[in-house]
Amino acid sequence: MTRLLLLTDRAQLRLGRGLVRTVAECVAEGLGTVVVREHDLPEAAWSALVDRLGTIPGLEVLTSRRRHPGAAGVHLATHQPVPAPGSRHGRSCHGLEDLRVAAAQGARWATLSPWAPSPSKPGHGPSVDPAWFARTPLPTYALGGIDHRNAADALAAGASGVAVMGAVMRAADPAAEVARLLKVLR
Repeated sequence: MTRLLLLTDRAQLRLGRGLVRTVAECVAEGLGTVVVREHDLPEAAWSALVDRLGTIPGLEVLTSRRRHPGAAGVHLATHQPVPAPGSRHGRSCHGLEDLRVAAAQGARWATLSPWAPSPSKPGHGPSVDPAWFARTPLPTYALGGIDHRNAADALAAGASGVAVMGAVMRAADPAAEVARLLKVLR
């Protein structure tokens, strides 16, 4: 997998900025994987969004919490049941035990959060122990409060990469933030 996962949240985009266009611009800067959240969308609208994102050349589309036949996999919350054996899935984790359980259940990746205080989820925490990344049994991405200024710290702690939402979704130029992140992650 890539070193950068972009999680979507169209509510954080600046007024007038569309999600599909924003993701396409980020792909033009080198983004390879997106995790489609948009949990508030009705099923039909959400499915149409996943389908549209799936037409962007070079983009791997994962979904969050809901499975979609056109997606390359699903990223599940900690409490969600294990999908069918052999299905490609990842898991949101908040501690070492969550990571161990996710690995035992066949997750292929995990996010570990929060890395740092996050404007997207104020008060969510405390921050994870950076030492946990060296002890994780599967590829794990630092999530929460990540931007181009602290992404290298997550890699230095042993994270496989970073998962970012707010720093890109709220940026005046999301594609430029992706380019900065990818430069740090290389």
